[in-house]
Amino acid sequence: MPDLQILTPDGNSRIVPLDTERLTIGRSSASDLSFPEDNGLSRQHLSIERTGEGWALSDLASKNGTILNGNRVSAKTPLKAGDRIMAGHLILVYDGNTIRQTKPVVIFDPNQDNEGEEQTSSSTVITNLEGAIRTDRGDAAGVAAAQISALVRAGNELSGHRPLPELFRFILDLAIGAVKADRGVLLTIEDSDLVVRANKGEGFRISSTVRDRVLTSGASVLVRDTSIDDAFRERRSIVEQNIRTLMAVPLQTRDQIIGIIYVDSPSLLREFTRDDLNLLTVMANVAAIRIEQSRFAEMEQARKLLARDLEQAAEIQRQFLPGTAPPVAGLDLAGHNAPCRTVGGDYYDFFPYENGRVAMVLGDVSGKGMPASLLMMGLQARVEVLAEEPRDLAQVMTKLNRITAANCPSNRFITLFFCILDGETGELTYCNAGHNPPVIVRADGSAELLPGGGPVIGIIGSIEYTALKAHLNSGDTLVIYSDGVTEATSPQDEEFETDRLGAAVASVREQSAEKILAEINRAVAEFTVGAPPSDDITVIVAKRL
Repeated sequence: MPDLQILTPDGNSRIVPLDTERLTIGRSSASDLSFPEDNGLSRQHLSIERTGEGWALSDLASKNGTILNGNRVSAKTPLKAGDRIMAGHLILVYDGNTIRQTKPVVIFDPNQDNEGEEQTSSSTVITNLEGAIRTDRGDAAGVAAAQISALVRAGNELSGHRPLPELFRFILDLAIGAVKADRGVLLTIEDSDLVVRANKGEGFRISSTVRDRVLTSGASVLVRDTSIDDAFRERRSIVEQNIRTLMAVPLQTRDQIIGIIYVDSPSLLREFTRDDLNLLTVMANVAAIRIEQSRFAEMEQARKLLARDLEQAAEIQRQFLPGTAPPVAGLDLAGHNAPCRTVGGDYYDFFPYENGRVAMVLGDVSGKGMPASLLMMGLQARVEVLAEEPRDLAQVMTKLNRITAANCPSNRFITLFFCILDGETGELTYCNAGHNPPVIVRADGSAELLPGGGPVIGIIGSIEYTALKAHLNSGDTLVIYSDGVTEATSPQDEEFETDRLGAAVASVREQSAEKILAEINRAVAEFTVGAPPSDDITVIVAKRL
């Protein structure tokens, strides 16, 4: 049975046996293998299916395409062992008809030993780590052992947990001690600039040629004796600092140079050697990996703290939205908000008045995430003050825009629908500031959009808004919504649009507002095949009884 190895961006992998007739992969939960966080995948991206001769790969009209061994797949293509498939941020490896190994890989055979005896001979050498790194020998083996000892110590010491500032200083001390340098400096690349992270000594004047060679090609540079090296002999800075021997090596991870370690010495008794350069190069590589690990650990900790803060912000935000719709004579009301991220930029609310009237407001702040959430909460506070028994809705909208424009960033705006509905008479007064036109589904199942409106709020503070009128008869339903509803997309990149919204409401128009709201959410989820929403979804349903 063939297998499919799946490599994900976080470095993890999994083996999936191809034990069905067809396997689909995509962002949608309807796929056999779903990766909802991979924005490079389409909802239904590709399929691998059994054919008469083996298995074949097909692209399911994905937006970003499917790549097989470097070539884009345009038709059903047979797979062979070792084929590499790229889809979104995934890498898939097809292994062909794998013959599974049934014999154990390793057997420890007691029959190979004489019972109870330790096997040694003239060809067997036994040692341990302490013996391997003995440095009390004066020959070349002793020098090599000293270098191994330095590397072992570096590995042991760097395996601990230290904050980055302390880690930088510790790495430099290890490097200087390992090659017996007099002084040194460790620099890392931050926003294309080299920044000093640790130093022993001061007044370093490093050759730009050495710097560029280390950073550009990843080369380690050794100058044994600056007094006889033509490139350095006449350098005033070298002479003034009395530098006789120097080394510069890259802090290099697997595929990236993140900085430099530079050491030098004025000593005439001992110049740096090639072995010193090799030792410092290896130590710098180990140190670079450790630095990156620490950075990733700090980033992960910051991510967790941010996630916790966002959860708390989301909880606060939920407190500002209505938990339930208020009871209003003659009306059945319901509302719902579902942010596409932890916090969102959509806002809705109800403001009941005397004599069976209720104000309803739904706003959509441009953008997503925390900035939109903060603007939404500011909008909510202003609306709550202005919505107290408004006698002139147009004046309320005009004043709301003037205040918002004075406090809104230049690259942000808000679409807003504000209305007052009389449950006794069915009279509807509304202002629309660039928002999606609400839908009225009549008792007979026909649907219409509320016409008219003005520009978005928050950009031009001098705009005057006009109030418009409409009427709801008994059994009519008003649906106010954000564009997360009508712009929800199917796997074929079609939008839900107002026609489908009207049809969904019409199909359950005789039921309660809560059930109408539930049907809207169900229809959207079915249309998008359960894919995560790309925008906040907010809906108000008002049905005249």
